[in-house]
Amino acid sequence: MRVRQDGSSSRRVLVEALSQALLVADPRTILRNKVKVRRNDLEIGTFSFKLSQFRRVLVIGGGKATAGMALETEKILDGWITGGSVNIPSYTKPWPKSKKISFNPASHPVPSAEGVRGVKNMLRLVGQPSEEDLVICLISGGGSALTPLPSAGVLLSDKQETTSLLLKSGAKIDEINVVRKHLSDFKGGRLAEKLYPATVLSLIISDVVGDRLESIASGPTVPDDTTYADAYRILRERGLWRKIPSSIRKRVQKGKEGKLPETPKRSSRIFKRVHNVLVGTNKESCQAAAEALERRGYHSFILSTRIQGESREVGKILAGICISIRENQLPVGPPAAVVAGGETTVTVHGKGRGGRNQELVLSAALSIREKPAILVSSIGTDGLDGPTNAAGAVTDGDTVERSLRIHLDPDYYLRENNSYPLFERLNDLVLTGPTGTNVNDIFIALVGAGKSKE
Repeated sequence: MRVRQDGSSSRRVLVEALSQALLVADPRTILRNKVKVRRNDLEIGTFSFKLSQFRRVLVIGGGKATAGMALETEKILDGWITGGSVNIPSYTKPWPKSKKISFNPASHPVPSAEGVRGVKNMLRLVGQPSEEDLVICLISGGGSALTPLPSAGVLLSDKQETTSLLLKSGAKIDEINVVRKHLSDFKGGRLAEKLYPATVLSLIISDVVGDRLESIASGPTVPDDTTYADAYRILRERGLWRKIPSSIRKRVQKGKEGKLPETPKRSSRIFKRVHNVLVGTNKESCQAAAEALERRGYHSFILSTRIQGESREVGKILAGICISIRENQLPVGPPAAVVAGGETTVTVHGKGRGGRNQELVLSAALSIREKPAILVSSIGTDGLDGPTNAAGAVTDGDTVERSLRIHLDPDYYLRENNSYPLFERLNDLVLTGPTGTNVNDIFIALVGAGKSKE
């Protein structure tokens, strides 16, 4: 992880805490700790599967974390796997190597033809499923874009355009996924439908605020309570109904009128042999960061793991909490560390370049201007914040003055959604490269200097 060091211990401590959060979110670490094979039994949580009873053990799935998940699954099962096919981000390099599992690179956040080919590879591998099959589905954030299978009559290009419009509209991820589910033959429980009557074990790493299984990667093996009417409502509320391609409008309208079958619901028999297990969350990463900061002498607390809202507004609120700690010793006195998780959104009005974490931090910078001893950071745990190569950014009370000294106006850059160039010039980007995981965003602020308790 690369973060500019200015000689203060606070930045070194910040890097330690962020690194610890990412370590706990590593998919191989997660599965190694939670999935066990003892003799013939595959065990996870309260579930146990006797591997010798199955004719085939197949591994399929997709998401930002599934490369590591697949490699660790193969290692844990040690020869039990019959075959596998998993979609992974195209930026996952070097390509992972596996004896039994093939990896299909695909694009994110907008779906691609490569993603469609990968999904078809999975379905060919499964073929005609039976009760003698165990299908292990690896699911993580990014799976919605990485595992596209457009419904009949929906062109991939139309789905791509709709996805891009939703991303720019400020829609929350669960809203985007409601629409995606109703344009797909894979999401919203449709995969479970295709795998019936096999036994299905889905191992899921969450990138969704609240860890709702039906929203993570659009819930391919989870019952879907949403409807075409919900998709219609979201597109209308976001002002996109007249902007989306006509084929998408026609499908949603047809479904809303009851002329298309809805996504599978909880009462469907297809879910009787499906086991969805949440194995990784944002909460665990926040806890790891908070514990690391506590060891460094900070009064550390987790504010929330469900932070949502417009990035620039959330930045103001989080900065306000830091100022309250510094000036009023509320809710705690310095040295203090505020940790939070979640996922904010950006409604794009300008023509700049940036991401939700960088925009949040830039907004916070304006609020903590000339407030010494406050350090604020926010990163995406996948290492990629928006369409940039940065995970996020870091700011302190001197950021605004440093910007003005080199003739950069932070207010203007914020209005233009152009946070990346500003932080790049200041050398205040947080650079991790793709991390191979995704458990939402992590926000850490330090107020005052800590003293190690070790």
